[in-house]
Amino acid sequence: MSFAAAMTRCPRAYDPDRGADALRFVPDLTGDLARLIVGTAGCSPYLAGLIAKEADWLTSALDDPDGAVRSLIDALAEVALDDLAAHLRMMKRRTALIVALADLGGVWSLKQVTGTLTDFADAAVRASVAALVQAEIARGKLPSHLDPTKGGGMAVLAMGKMGAGELNYSSDIDLICLFDETQFDADAYHDVRAAFVRVTRKMTALLSDVREGGYVFRTDLRLRPDASVTSVCLSMEAAERYYESVGRTWERAAYIKARVCAGDTAAGNRFLETLRPFVWRKHLDFAAIQDAHDMRLKIRDHKGLGGKLTLEGHDMKLGRGGIREIEFFTQTRQLIAGGRDPSLRVRRTDEGLARLAAADWIPPETAKTLTTHYEAHREVEHRVQMINDAQTHHLPGDAAGFERLAAFMDTEAASLRETLTQRLSDVHTLTEGFFAPEPTAPVTTTWGADVVTRWHSYPALRSARATEIFDRLTPEILARLQEAAKPDEALAQFDTFLRGLPAGVQLFSLFEANPQLTQLIVDIAATAPALSQYLSRNAGVLDAVIGGAFFSDWPGVQGLVTYLEAVLGEIDDYETQLIAARRWVKEWHFRIGVHHLRGLIDSATAGRQYADLAEAVIAALWHVVVAEFAHKHGAMPGRGGAVLGMGSLGAGRLNAGSDLDLIMIYDAAGVEASDGRRPLATRAYFARLTQALVTALSAPMSEGRLYEVDMRLRPSGRQGPVATSFDAFRTYQRDEAWTWEHLALTRGRVVAGDAGLAGEIEAFRTALLAEKANGPTVLADVAEMRRRIAEAKPPQGDWDAKIGPGRLQDIELFAQTAALRSKSPARDIAAQLQAGVADGWLDAADAQAMTEATRFLWGVQAAAGLLTGGALDPDTLGEGAKRLILRESACDDLDGLLAKLVQARDMADKIITRMLKEDAT
Repeated sequence: MSFAAAMTRCPRAYDPDRGADALRFVPDLTGDLARLIVGTAGCSPYLAGLIAKEADWLTSALDDPDGAVRSLIDALAEVALDDLAAHLRMMKRRTALIVALADLGGVWSLKQVTGTLTDFADAAVRASVAALVQAEIARGKLPSHLDPTKGGGMAVLAMGKMGAGELNYSSDIDLICLFDETQFDADAYHDVRAAFVRVTRKMTALLSDVREGGYVFRTDLRLRPDASVTSVCLSMEAAERYYESVGRTWERAAYIKARVCAGDTAAGNRFLETLRPFVWRKHLDFAAIQDAHDMRLKIRDHKGLGGKLTLEGHDMKLGRGGIREIEFFTQTRQLIAGGRDPSLRVRRTDEGLARLAAADWIPPETAKTLTTHYEAHREVEHRVQMINDAQTHHLPGDAAGFERLAAFMDTEAASLRETLTQRLSDVHTLTEGFFAPEPTAPVTTTWGADVVTRWHSYPALRSARATEIFDRLTPEILARLQEAAKPDEALAQFDTFLRGLPAGVQLFSLFEANPQLTQLIVDIAATAPALSQYLSRNAGVLDAVIGGAFFSDWPGVQGLVTYLEAVLGEIDDYETQLIAARRWVKEWHFRIGVHHLRGLIDSATAGRQYADLAEAVIAALWHVVVAEFAHKHGAMPGRGGAVLGMGSLGAGRLNAGSDLDLIMIYDAAGVEASDGRRPLATRAYFARLTQALVTALSAPMSEGRLYEVDMRLRPSGRQGPVATSFDAFRTYQRDEAWTWEHLALTRGRVVAGDAGLAGEIEAFRTALLAEKANGPTVLADVAEMRRRIAEAKPPQGDWDAKIGPGRLQDIELFAQTAALRSKSPARDIAAQLQAGVADGWLDAADAQAMTEATRFLWGVQAAAGLLTGGALDPDTLGEGAKRLILRESACDDLDGLLAKLVQARDMADKIITRMLKEDAT
């Protein structure tokens, strides 16, 4: 039967123009196939791009989609290792496209769709392992008699949905990599293990790294035994010993789906057989119910997914009534009875439900209902992921998103909402009663009671006094938490905050005396987990909120210096001064975060304020450190020193977690040594003074540290002296420095030290940039630097706004190039790009587009730093956090944000690549 004849459904084009545009690439397709192309492309920008890219292949592939995928997989055996990365990415595009069309057209069942995705994942892992093992054999790192097609004794276990043959459309893959140590001599054990660790790491990079053509599969190895401390590939004996001694219920559940997908199948299956007693207990294991329920609660708390059902942004995987509820329900019952009944030991969720019904463990109607809803949930999950090839499980956050999703599923938005609500409610009702049945004994029904009951076990409430005060506060805290947009999320984050407090009496007394602090804590808990965790470790910063100046105007660098110098001036002891500086900085750092959180300032302003704060601390502490050092070794020889701020500090824009790039330059004016109680030669004096400043800024003390300090941008990097004379600095920059060092200097700025020396350093910097502007290798060097950075630092997924082509770091490098070429002393990106325009090198429209992209990307980056303290992960964001990130990015929903991220980085990447290529030619 032809593809068209087998079609049973077809999406409607949400964007008809995009759909019609895609059809131009496949003009030979007519009738239902044409409608399918238009509907698909009109709903999914990602698939529209694949249709355009793979149009020639697609037309013939539609004649036999199963055969087309099989041909792709069969061809892998002939691909050399050097070509494998590009080939796998081509396969990913083609498989993703044909699977999507077969799914959307109803030509394949859900089982065929997920099975085909899994077959491709198996083939990709299999080919990668075989090629990499062969390379290790060729290098003499593994014995020559090994068969690389069988992994050379290494077995890869597919876990989770991959193990069950149920991969979703944009799934990551969970793998456990093991090797059979019995196949090798004991003396060779360490070398063999090292070789298989290399294979595993290279395989992960080969599949996960975002390269030209994208990525193949995000690969997760964290399901292996004790993942935080073990190597990425373990011996089977070590793994077996772990599971026998400390294996947990969740690991038992994980192994229900485990399957050998690559490498030595025989060895892998022998290992799985050894784990059979661990996974399948001989007795009826009802203790697994509580373990699974605890795990569900942990996931809810961690993800903030409790509370009433709201369709906007609902997590179809982890949320109420979602996919994970059905999986937990099924796997837990399998664990309970699977030791006694081997028929229950199956991997697929739908098959597990059917077997449980056949064995009278669940009613047939329950199995049927959950299976129907599971399949429907998975289809919705696939549509959400197909829109932008995003590993998301969230429903749209607004009406427009639901209209798109409804069109993708060829229904109406109102009908889709009604159906989703009913299915999610049905699943929750059927599964929740199993894990948390209605209590038979009287218990409190107060909201949040299950969380509140554990609060009294936390360190902050270990004293009777803390408990007494907190008990009086609890009703007010709960009342305010219930007023949050997502009360259960806010409660979960407040719980994390409370759990992290080392003590509570003083803080709880503060809350009791100042009720407005409760609302602030609730706001923070409901929005920014990272700030909440910071607050639990540094609760003393709340003292600043009570002071009347917390919401006053920003004082600027000089105002901050004045404030800090006043604080330090009241203290005689040097160490106490450093501790006081840390306490002071925490308060101002917290203030910036709160102002940003509440929308009193935007990301750009927050970036400037964090930089102002860092500069003020360096300037104030410089005088304290110099005075302390001079007391021992005499005054600074000559004109003294100056601290040059580099990188983001020099450009005047930091985020909540930035470190500081510094260079120390001194001018001894011919003086050979200091004049003090313990005089030092000039070079040693400034080297030790620099070390003292770094220690003052970065040493951990009772109030923590101020900043991490990086001095690798100094002349000759780590090999060079930590302090450089002005004469040596000038000579080095003129005669020895690399292009990247001149680029770095475009953002250099003196932030502390002798004013006269600072002026001369700036004059030299300006003159040097003009002198080096027309260097014959500048652009070639930049292109090479860009390539090396891309290889060394791949982006951390689609949501990474900083690292990767077209992202902030890449744009910064390009802007520095524009500044250097145009002989401009400008430091910030916008000014540097405009200098490129004024010089005639850069088009004004390109500069404006990149400036806007920078503003947008910085907003995302700064908000992510505030919210999570690291990279942005939409799956972990609560409702308040989503609102903040969307506010900062001027987007309506996360799908729109991701689309805007992709558009911004692609645009910037194209401009940068084009400019560097044009000038190279």
